[in-house]
Amino acid sequence: IRFDWAMKRLLRDKANFAVIEGLLTTLLNEKITICKLLESESNQEDEDNKYNRVDILAEDSKGRLLLFEIQNNNEFAYFQRMLFGVSKLVTEYIRRGQGYENIRKIYSINIVYFSLGAGTDYVYHGTTEFRGIHDNDVLKLSPFQRAKFEVDSVSQLYPEYFILRVNDFNKWSRVPLEQWIYFLNTGEIPDDADAPGLSEARE
Repeated sequence: IRFDWAMKRLLRDKANFAVIEGLLTTLLNEKITICKLLESESNQEDEDNKYNRVDILAEDSKGRLLLFEIQNNNEFAYFQRMLFGVSKLVTEYIRRGQGYENIRKIYSINIVYFSLGAGTDYVYHGTTEFRGIHDNDVLKLSPFQRAKFEVDSVSQLYPEYFILRVNDFNKWSRVPLEQWIYFLNTGEIPDDADAPGLSEARE
């Protein structure tokens, strides 16, 4: 069973959340607990608006939104597609009249089975920071903002992107993230796999 097929069918069952939680825990390097899956197709404001259809949209125990996209076919504008998906979530998950401090944290996890861009790595992580053009310093939060938002840096307020380019990765490893990439590419889980979620994926 390919992971993209399972993602769209089997993994929507609450009993199978441990698989997705394992991938997220490995990727974000913190224990992730999924509370619920959300509607994965956005509403159109009018007939000219574009739908935002994602493979899985989940909410974790901290109220963060986790957007999963699996792309099998080559798409030259995929970077813009990632931006569109996140932007729609930013606006749809804040109610009219709420302050901007209620904008939700979003993680965009993109598993691509084609050569996206030009690079040598198989996992890329994108964040937003503001860097001075004269002193090259990174703009920080004030002590009040850190206490108010309960984060340490400006980048933690913004969406974060992960791109997993799995096509060319086929070596087994003891590193949990590499075990996941191997599985996503080959569909195989060796007996000595110990990355979070892979035992549940095998089952």
